[in-house]
Amino acid sequence: MALFGEALWAQLRDLAPVRVRPARSVLLRQGDPGTHVALLATGSTLVTLTGPNGLRALLAVRGSGELLGELAVLDAQPRSASVIAAESCRVHLIPASEFLSFVENNGLLNPLLRHAIARVKESEAVRLELATANVPVRLASALCRLVDAAPPNGPTVTVRLTQEELSQMIGASRNAVGTAIKPWREEGWVETDPGGGLLIHDITSITTHAYSTM
Repeated sequence: MALFGEALWAQLRDLAPVRVRPARSVLLRQGDPGTHVALLATGSTLVTLTGPNGLRALLAVRGSGELLGELAVLDAQPRSASVIAAESCRVHLIPASEFLSFVENNGLLNPLLRHAIARVKESEAVRLELATANVPVRLASALCRLVDAAPPNGPTVTVRLTQEELSQMIGASRNAVGTAIKPWREEGWVETDPGGGLLIHDITSITTHAYSTM
């Protein structure tokens, strides 16, 4: 929403009805043509890259008020990454032709290009981190991105991903993720959610501890 402002965002949103997508559903698929963009009304999503070996890496987390999939529409190339619902999401799917007309009519091309370039740089930084940082740092960074994308509902944030899914996202074994989480759980900074996933109580302490292991 910050990219367009509230008034233009509302106009763009009204171009398509809202749809509900369940957790772990694929909203945009890597390699598919850019036939539409997605406006994320509520929920959070994972931007993932699948390598030739079939392993997925978590590049970013996007929360409500985000525009998704615009790069493939702007450059008419296949999607460079997938977007997966981290929880139940409400989205508006705008056809590419209508989105491009909206961009042209409102003079939004240059802001969109700057936005897209910033996201590419962000993804490159994450890929470097995945290649060079240890497991606690990679895991803390992933949890931090998930917490940042979550709605502000108090000090505790629920991450609806299992340890197995988190391990796949950061390119680590499940045992390595469990080992990284153990001291955080002992300190009370994180705990297992009975409904599945993790309850993050103190992301600042988690991040500080992770970087102290480097």
